[in-house]
Amino acid sequence: MPKARKVVFFFPSFASSDATAPLGILAVATPLIRAGYEVVLIDSTITPNYKLRVLEEVKDAICLGISLVTGPMIRETVAIAKAIKARDPKFPIVLGGWHPSLLPTQTLEAPYIDYVICGQGEESFLELVGHIENQSAPDFVSGIGFKRDNKLTFTPERALRPIVEQPPKAYQIADFDAYERMCGKRWAMYTSSLACPFDCAYCTNGAVYKRKWNALPAEQFVEETVDLSRRYNLSMLWIVDDNFLVDLDRARAIGEGLVRAGAEFQWSIQATTNLTSRLSQEDLKLLRRSGLHQICQGVDSGSPKILKAMNKTFQNFEDIYESAARCLSAGMRPSFNIIFAYPGEGPKERRETMNFIMDVCRRFPGTEFWTNIFTPYPGTNVMNRAAELGIEVPDSLEKWAEFFPRYTKLPWLNGRDHEELQIMRDYLRIAFDRIPIGVDRRTRITRLAQKCISFPARFRLDHGLYRFPAELWLNDKLKARTAGFKPVVDARRLEPSPEQVEAAC
Repeated sequence: MPKARKVVFFFPSFASSDATAPLGILAVATPLIRAGYEVVLIDSTITPNYKLRVLEEVKDAICLGISLVTGPMIRETVAIAKAIKARDPKFPIVLGGWHPSLLPTQTLEAPYIDYVICGQGEESFLELVGHIENQSAPDFVSGIGFKRDNKLTFTPERALRPIVEQPPKAYQIADFDAYERMCGKRWAMYTSSLACPFDCAYCTNGAVYKRKWNALPAEQFVEETVDLSRRYNLSMLWIVDDNFLVDLDRARAIGEGLVRAGAEFQWSIQATTNLTSRLSQEDLKLLRRSGLHQICQGVDSGSPKILKAMNKTFQNFEDIYESAARCLSAGMRPSFNIIFAYPGEGPKERRETMNFIMDVCRRFPGTEFWTNIFTPYPGTNVMNRAAELGIEVPDSLEKWAEFFPRYTKLPWLNGRDHEELQIMRDYLRIAFDRIPIGVDRRTRITRLAQKCISFPARFRLDHGLYRFPAELWLNDKLKARTAGFKPVVDARRLEPSPEQVEAAC
């Protein structure tokens, strides 16, 4: 079958209840569309029988592009790549995104991967597709890796382009109807700045963007987000900048511009607490009028010792309390992230963090805390100490699929300690109300029942009592009851059997 000027993208499942269009693929799709290529996006989260769909679409395509981050997304990536190679060993498969950018050599060593894109992929992928289409050597395409005669070849790094020079994302290829059916809300992600000036020890940002913060002007932000929300009838935008508030004047100008434009969508941002605390009450009220309803901030720990180990010397607890108070006063939801089990954290430091969380939530009702178990991702400062810390670094692409907090037990967090921390995190989820990104479909009775079990949950957290977690069992029953009212498309449940995939090959 002759090849069409078609490029297929596959996005492995990353989230289900909070799913929306993958920004990385929307970014690299725009130059291809402008160059006359047909682009097909298959997101396994919203596509029943996605394996069959991919196998069908690549029959007349130039190549398959996959964007992924470290963790479970690798599992579906490997399965798709192997299925394609079983049918056509010469069909080109290209990997891009954070994981291939951080570990290009190991990723390219996988026998079913032909190319990797490192760093910003808009120009690199377009040029590479042209070479694949013309069957010419891609030696002069910057920022890629490829195989020749069973040897790996990497071209020089491509210089980072400021975000203002990058083309707009191809939101038109996203199926927002399907995402809305999945999570109950019509929303999208949007990027207005790149990088972060701070160097937190657990963060991969510095390895890719070198901490060179740059941003779109306020006028462009306003014009694009208002158009985006109206064009696709979006009720919310999640601004995925690593640190939105680096330029406070720009933030004010965005708020003013959205108010003048009559913006009707809600939006959320991420920022460090030291920058959020610079916002005056007037600033926050302005941003709230513009639709900003949530500021997510990386508190990360309630222990001064651990914050110092994380290289978060720019943060102090006074700023955190001030941020919570001002946000709530302005009608905005402060949301704080916590990382448990960072190297050096013991029972004393964990108790300090728990006491801090409980104090903030009681003093400032409506404040949210979201917790994670530390994962030593590639490209972080911590990974330079992997041997010292006893971290067993995966030696292949496939093994990174299990490198995820829910599945990985750390050398210093195992057995009963790991189990107790997971139970503690579960109790935190029910001790204080947290609002999901999707529509809250709980009945009034369910809400009341969950409110009642929040009180014993708080008692347990205050006193470190986690044995016989009856409240968690009851909460699971309540969630199961709520699930009956929520339409769900489970891509895994609907995926084809091995026999179907084999037949498609």
